[in-house]
Amino acid sequence: MPRKTAATPIPESSTAAPAPKPRTKSKVTRRPVAFPPDEMLVPRRTKVAAPVEMSTEASSGTAFAEMIEWLYSRTDIERSRTVKYDEATFKLDRMRKLLASLDNPHEQLRCVHVGGTVGKGSTVAMIASMLQAGGYTVGSYTSPHLQSVCERIQINGANIVEGALADTLKRVRAAALKHKLEITFFEAMTAAAFLHYVEEAVDIVVVEVGLGGRLDSTNVITPLVSVVTTIDLDHTMFLGSTLAAIAREKAGIFKPGIPVVAFDPQPEVLREFEAVAGKVGAPLRIVNRDVEFSSRFCVTPEMGPHTRICFYTRNTRLEHLPVPLPGEHQAINCGLALGVMDTLKSCGFACSDEKMATGLAKVRLPGRMEVLSEKPKIMIDGAHNPASLNALMKCVGSQIPYDSMVCVFGCCADKDVPAMLDALNLGADKVIFTRSMGNPRAADPSDLQRLFSERSGKMSQVTRSIGEAIELAVRAVGRDDLICVTGSFYVAGEARKRLLATRAQPVGTR
Repeated sequence: MPRKTAATPIPESSTAAPAPKPRTKSKVTRRPVAFPPDEMLVPRRTKVAAPVEMSTEASSGTAFAEMIEWLYSRTDIERSRTVKYDEATFKLDRMRKLLASLDNPHEQLRCVHVGGTVGKGSTVAMIASMLQAGGYTVGSYTSPHLQSVCERIQINGANIVEGALADTLKRVRAAALKHKLEITFFEAMTAAAFLHYVEEAVDIVVVEVGLGGRLDSTNVITPLVSVVTTIDLDHTMFLGSTLAAIAREKAGIFKPGIPVVAFDPQPEVLREFEAVAGKVGAPLRIVNRDVEFSSRFCVTPEMGPHTRICFYTRNTRLEHLPVPLPGEHQAINCGLALGVMDTLKSCGFACSDEKMATGLAKVRLPGRMEVLSEKPKIMIDGAHNPASLNALMKCVGSQIPYDSMVCVFGCCADKDVPAMLDALNLGADKVIFTRSMGNPRAADPSDLQRLFSERSGKMSQVTRSIGEAIELAVRAVGRDDLICVTGSFYVAGEARKRLLATRAQPVGTR
């Protein structure tokens, strides 16, 4: 079948790679795909489902279930509709008091600190995989999670086991109660992660910023190197409505004397980075300016469509290296990860170019263009803001063969919904709007459809749950069509849980 070409380019802020040359193809007449009538959407249950995280974890041991219940009773910024972003809500003093009562585990760790708007998770995964290939025991602390809160705390790619998480959370809870600290969900998880990494004597931890940077709970660490991924407009109610304001908040992780790695950003972002770095005395290293870097899109029989990069410094020389994750935008994240590795070499972390290449080749990241079914082809992606959704639509169009694409879409109400719908419109042929049952911030699917209809003449429909949306999409597509489930990590995670459970069922019981 002919390949569908990308409908829209990635914004300039999301990539420095040259756009792939347009593919030539004969004109294709799209086969119309009709949705089944609304009467077929019969709810399978009347009980409201619990959040994915709770239903995933609370089923195992009593101690673990108890600690998960306590954890979710904390203020959870990720799930809150209205939170004031200031020093009263995001108290680093409270985090420092909590950690001091636990013997300051963060001060016993060597860390890499990863901030930015988009690409943090991918950059963390690449750095961690290269360090692991170099023979190091590597912790990675990320957020949010897809299915289980245990995913947030990993060592060498393996999730923390439930018993270990329960034990560390008990210690965190005891410390908070002793000092009468009303800690948040994220503060509790961050403290638990630091404790676990100290107890497991890891060599290094790659720590992802949760929200912003300046006031984030992870900003108590003094890392070996800080890295800032692409800056874009997201969480504007918290961080500011301009790129410059957001860049200032993200640059809040810069520390005196600690090198910072960034990718050649927009001028207003670069000005903020240089101003903050100069003020605190942090050496700023810009990939694609201070570091020689290039990327190109190519297609080979062995790997199909992919991006390759070249990266040259005094200590590192990598030529035509395949980027492990799909999408030209991942070239930026790969360049940042290599910049971090090159910097770490001067901190005593020996990792040869060959081992770095081996580590990159092993990177796998659930929830990022992850194909969970082939017949029909169903892919999930946690694209949760306009920049990431634009990148996803471009990548799908250039790298995945399909006839028509049906998108199952749900997003958070506090996002830039019109911009996300515009990105969706440029890639999807048809859309099924839905919501995650475990996300109190979810936008109403009917509101999404109304806004989409005002901006597009494409076919769309509304369902009451992700399960119904997937069933509807499966009935609507043909053999060469693609179903893409996206819009938030909540939507991707709930879809992933359902699809993996279905795949595990014996044939004849589905």
